[in-house]
Amino acid sequence: MSGDAVRLLVLWCPDWPVVAAGAAAGTPPLAPAAVFSANRIVTCSAAARRSGVGRGMRRRDAQSRCPELVVHQHDPDRDARLFEPVAAAVEAHAVGVEVVRPGIVAVPVAGAAGYFGGEEALAELLITEVEARAGVECQVGIADGLFAATLAARRATFVSPGGTPGFLAPLSVAELDQPGENRGELVGLLQRLGLRTLGAFAALTEREVAGRFPRDAITAHRLARGLSHRPPVRRALPPDLAITETFEHPLERVDEAAFVAKTLGERFFGGLARHGLACTRLAITAVTEAGEERVRVWRCAEPLTARAAADRVRWQCEGWLTVRDGDRPSAGIVRLTLDPEEVVGGQALQLQLGSMGRDADAAERAGRALVRIQGLLGPESVVTPLLDGGRGPGERVRLVPWGEPRCPVTEDQPWPGRLPAPSPTSVPRCPPSAVVLDAVGDVVHCTERGELSYPPATVAVNGGPPCRVLSAAGPWLVRAVPPDRGAPPLVRIQVVLEGANSDVALLLRANVALDLQWTLEGGYH
Repeated sequence: MSGDAVRLLVLWCPDWPVVAAGAAAGTPPLAPAAVFSANRIVTCSAAARRSGVGRGMRRRDAQSRCPELVVHQHDPDRDARLFEPVAAAVEAHAVGVEVVRPGIVAVPVAGAAGYFGGEEALAELLITEVEARAGVECQVGIADGLFAATLAARRATFVSPGGTPGFLAPLSVAELDQPGENRGELVGLLQRLGLRTLGAFAALTEREVAGRFPRDAITAHRLARGLSHRPPVRRALPPDLAITETFEHPLERVDEAAFVAKTLGERFFGGLARHGLACTRLAITAVTEAGEERVRVWRCAEPLTARAAADRVRWQCEGWLTVRDGDRPSAGIVRLTLDPEEVVGGQALQLQLGSMGRDADAAERAGRALVRIQGLLGPESVVTPLLDGGRGPGERVRLVPWGEPRCPVTEDQPWPGRLPAPSPTSVPRCPPSAVVLDAVGDVVHCTERGELSYPPATVAVNGGPPCRVLSAAGPWLVRAVPPDRGAPPLVRIQVVLEGANSDVALLLRANVALDLQWTLEGGYH
């Protein structure tokens, strides 16, 4: 065994968000499909990947490569609810089943493998059972530690005990950026430094990692070495960490469970925070009015926040209450218990500014109001800006619906030709036209070599009156990357105009092939 990592079997359902969305919508399972969040692909099917569609791609680009692409919206509740039959199928033959996230379950190998005659026999049994009971394809991997076992499952590989460091060493450091862990910035930094494999990163000492890299690199370094996410807590735990809620009226509807989940999540998180702890493995136990008991364990790569704990309670209750009749409890839920099976020091959970006290109450009220607006007008009605990759100022700002993950998708790319700082203070959504004239009243145009016909003298924006140009900078050519055949470059200039109250600077753009058509790309005020 590698260090303190426990030997685990991981069962992985490939492209689970796509599988769940297709099952809910009734689309053909082999059709090319993709799940989108904020107009970018979260997950796509194998058929879509064969057509050149990939994670992080915009919807328009994906559909241009695969016109028959089936589009689904990202819905974590749906993914978790439909994954319950898979977890139940595994639980029928193994104890200690832990849901890592919808699409992945982990099982300790030691006891179950000995009972069924070895690790290979256990893996074959679970694959057969999941395909028979849940009707989905899956793969199994076994290794020391959750991270290595997950990568082994993606490769359908069994890593021998103690062989995890050797298995991980040749793999790309990009494997550290698993869904939901947001290590893209760290991975990009490691690649730029020439540390392109997990083995190269693992060869660094802990002192070097702690002194040269961000805080989250410590956990990533442990994973690259084949260890667990973080050392276990050695001190005795307080006995009152688990919380139980009893209901006078049994929970039978999903909306009732969602309301209860929020309250329980906050109580659970608050109780741990008072002891300076955070939870990384949460057991949810439900007892029905008929005396039935259901238990599910959720394992989390990062410590649970109050919202994350509430999400898992809601997902699990939805899964229990909406599965097919044969697996559904015969009565409503009368008692729920949340028990932290694994905790870490509270310093592992970095609370954001404003997450406690009066600011937290105000933020919570504002969040509820925004969700209410979304419920009335739709998810796209409330958006927040996110700075992302791109060459022009309009391309760099992406609007993310409220509640969606705010993760840059393409910020780490080089973007040759990107507009340097400072950025415009205002960027029009629909760039208005502009007329740029020289001193004698002729339209200023630009050659493919980046030369203006004459210096600009006046600029009129969107049909308005012409304003005198006090000073100008540029032009700058921006060529297509990669260079498309026949794609002309763009040209940009900056001009300072004489205004009524103050001078105003504008960023203007034109297509060299259409050099008479200038547009306003941004303004500096």
